[in-house]
Amino acid sequence: MMQVSNTIKTLLQLLILCFSLQSFAVSDTVPEGAVSSKEQVDEYILHHLKDSHDFHLFSYTADSGERKHVGFPLPVILWSSNGLATFMSSEFHHDDNGRVIVEKNGSKFVKLHSKIYELDAGASSVNFDEEHHATNAHKVLDFSITKSVVGVLLVGLLMLLAFSSLAKQYGKKKIPTGFGRVLEPLVLYVRDEIARPNIGEKHYRKFTGYLLTVFFFIWVLNLLGLTPFGFNVTGQIAVTACLAIFTLIIYTVSGNKDYWMHILWMPGVPVFVKPILAIIELAGAFIIKPFSLLVRLFANISAGHIVVMSLIAIMFTLKESLGVAGATGLSLVLSFFITLIEVLVAFLQAYIFTALSALFIGMAVAEHDHDHEHDDSGHEVADTEDVRADFI
Repeated sequence: MMQVSNTIKTLLQLLILCFSLQSFAVSDTVPEGAVSSKEQVDEYILHHLKDSHDFHLFSYTADSGERKHVGFPLPVILWSSNGLATFMSSEFHHDDNGRVIVEKNGSKFVKLHSKIYELDAGASSVNFDEEHHATNAHKVLDFSITKSVVGVLLVGLLMLLAFSSLAKQYGKKKIPTGFGRVLEPLVLYVRDEIARPNIGEKHYRKFTGYLLTVFFFIWVLNLLGLTPFGFNVTGQIAVTACLAIFTLIIYTVSGNKDYWMHILWMPGVPVFVKPILAIIELAGAFIIKPFSLLVRLFANISAGHIVVMSLIAIMFTLKESLGVAGATGLSLVLSFFITLIEVLVAFLQAYIFTALSALFIGMAVAEHDHDHEHDDSGHEVADTEDVRADFI
């Protein structure tokens, strides 16, 4: 009990520290300068939600008036009209408006709204139309190691180390020690409360590994997004779409004969209704189910980030009416409690995604009871013993 209490205290202390650092980072960090207006706050929130080619922790203004940025660059890997081009993101000098041109391998590159473009041949600057869209630059294949990619690799490495250690402990002793004692109840929870009830005793072991991977991957990434390092991996729709596609592939490939029969030619309904139901069931299996998985995770995590960042921004938007001290205090209190809720949401969204994936897989591998007789029209006729049992 004492160990659990100490663990909770440590987690709360880390949360407060991360929140304080995040507040400090927001208070003086935007792509172009310090936050001092509602427009710059909106710009920063949108900038925070996007992926980035570098880690930008915070900025400050030096005594000379020069803007200093603290962070570190990441590798940029592009395939342009002249082939492969590689360089570090620091060559853009934190420019996101196309003013800095990087020349590599005979091509000229600019960065616009967190995306990299290649200038047309002979162009020396970016031309914009009335809607601020580049007219003389085109997209390139971007294989860069972005901030989200770093987050995915980092979490994958942490999971590999943690669960490899847990597996080795099980090979030597029955009861794990150290951090393994924290992981074991979570593993058992996913197995016994998510995989087994939704998939069934016969098939759950086959899919438990995938469900454990998805659960811890999403959960740790969600928690990582609450730190001041600017991770928003599960708030990227490309990431949530990939996770949803993995689930789609698994339950599609694992679907048994009964599953496909109930999708393509539903038993027990009139023949003229079966083609209509087949279209609806196919849309549900290949569009609605994966779409619900990816949108739910993406929308909830993005909304949480927007709420937290907006509450922190109260210190700027209300400083004239409440004063600096009042606006800052209100911002810190509201943001702290919302951040506590986001810790719960981080677990909840991982649980929901994993539970829905297990449910979809369970529907695909479920073995239906074919001991019922059918009449000539295809309707099921319940066995008299079953009916008697129902009435009793």
